[in-house]
Amino acid sequence: MSLGKILVVDDDKNICELLRLYLEKEGYSVILSHDGEEAVVKFNALKPDLILLDIMLPGLDGWQVCREIRKKSNVPIIMLTAKGETFDKVLGLELGADDYVVKPFDTKEIVARIKAVLRRINQQSGGGEIKEVSYDKLTVNMTRYELKVDGKVIDTPPKELELLFHLASNPNRVFTRDQLLDEVWGFEYYGDSRTIDVHVKRLREKLEGVSDKWALKTVWGVGYKFEVNE
Repeated sequence: MSLGKILVVDDDKNICELLRLYLEKEGYSVILSHDGEEAVVKFNALKPDLILLDIMLPGLDGWQVCREIRKKSNVPIIMLTAKGETFDKVLGLELGADDYVVKPFDTKEIVARIKAVLRRINQQSGGGEIKEVSYDKLTVNMTRYELKVDGKVIDTPPKELELLFHLASNPNRVFTRDQLLDEVWGFEYYGDSRTIDVHVKRLREKLEGVSDKWALKTVWGVGYKFEVNE
């Protein structure tokens, strides 16, 4: 039985075949696409559980594909890129990608990241205890992967929700960026701590000014905390 469907989007057919070989060996069903427009069509038709998405694509590039998919789905997206510049990483995360891997990559690393993401989602969607935190005008529900702000459901990528849930579940506790990478991403992360800054920035855009009873605070020189006023 397949562990899940993965859409691999890369114009390099050798990379696609390499990833297909490793992922099918692990038990995943693999869908391949070599350009951005085809990727969007296949996503809509086949509903994959996760997407490995190259940035440099013919037609629609990876950023455009990510933007199109995020309009309708929170499916996990891991960006694949030959570019290591911070700008490219930050832009992908701001568009709603959950992670990025810089080429040349280790296939074992990609498999580990995929397993960790899908494992978390499967655990959250299972029939166990509802995982929810609520404060004034704010509810984060990890069973439905839903953020409610002032009674309205706000579209939020899974990684942002997981980060907010982790902070809000530990009110007034200060976390370093490295702690958040380790505890929220849930596996050895090969990126850098600015990933956290990007996600916090995007959360603040959704939460700023909603309530004076709590706030997502920066602790300068240390990290972040979800501050609750007693």
